[in-house]
Order: sequence, then structure tokens, then C-alpha cells
Amino acid sequence: MATAAQISEYDTDELERQLGETRRELFNLRFQLATGQLDNFSRMNNVRKDVARMLTELRNREIAEAEGLAFEQLPAHKAAARRRTEDEAKGRDKSTASERRAAARAEDEERVAAEAPAVEPADVDDAAEDAEEGH
Repeated sequence: MATAAQISEYDTDELERQLGETRRELFNLRFQLATGQLDNFSRMNNVRKDVARMLTELRNREIAEAEGLAFEQLPAHKAAARRRTEDEAKGRDKSTASERRAAARAEDEERVAAEAPAVEPADVDDAAEDAEEGH
């Protein structure tokens, strides 16, 4: 199942080719349903939604072209390009939000550990001896 962000990255020719393949797949799934051979009924819904996403993207591009907007000026494409730029700047590769949060927490922990004053091993030994002697 393709996401809207993935679909928006295709160029128009590739999108039309993918749409044809997806429609062919939907036809085959309908045929399997009619003959009683379809095992995964949810696959039909997923493929229908993929077709709808592709048609929506093509329509958005058609409207943008009629209005004289460049492909990159479409709102969805601006957001995708911004995310892609941010990910590239931070060295991320299509990570999820939870992965980004975990990475941010790890960076914070590393920063806190780096800022903490270093404790000399001799100080630790002295403190342990004082504790033993009851000081």
C-alpha cells in the first residue's frame, strides 16, 4: 500500500504507469472475488484506496498546471520537500516519528553526559573510604 507521500514523489509518467498497474490488480482481485478464489478481502480495499490516491495526485497536478503553478509549488510537495531537506540535513533516512524522538532523547542524554563534570577515580576511592570509616 503506497502512501500519499510516496505517490507524490513519482513523476507524472511513472504515476500513470503505476495507476494502470494498480487498476489491473484491482480488476484481477474483482475477478478472484467473483470466482471465489479471493483469500484476502482487505486487499481490495487497499488497492481501491491506492487508485484513489493516485487519481487525487494526478488531479492536483492537473489543477496546478491549469493555475500555472510549478510541480514543486503544490502544498503537499512543499511539505514533502521540506521534510526531505530536514532529513538529509540531519542524516536521517525515511525515519518514523518515534525513531526521531528516540534519536533526540539519545542525543539529549549524550549531551547531558558530556556536560556532567568528570569525577576523578581518586575522588571516588576517597569517598568510599570515608563512608567505610563513618566520616
